[in-house]
Amino acid sequence: MTTLENSEERYETKSQVPRHVGIIMDGNGRWAKARGLKRYEGHKKGIESVRAAVRYADENGISYLSLFSFSSENWSRPFQ
Repeated sequence: MTTLENSEERYETKSQVPRHVGIIMDGNGRWAKARGLKRYEGHKKGIESVRAAVRYADENGISYLSLFSFSSENWSRPFQ
């Protein structure tokens, strides 16, 4: 899997660029917990990831970016 943080993937031709990329965002709370932070700190970090994804899509000619960021299961999770 390629991540935005360490991605050096470049496309040879425009025809190789995907038109639509979907991202399932998950694990912000676990990321924060593993670092001894509050859940909302993980969500703040997630915002940075969304901005990076949008910037990457724009810079690489990706026409559509879908971000799945919330599940009905999240209603029962604690904010902090």
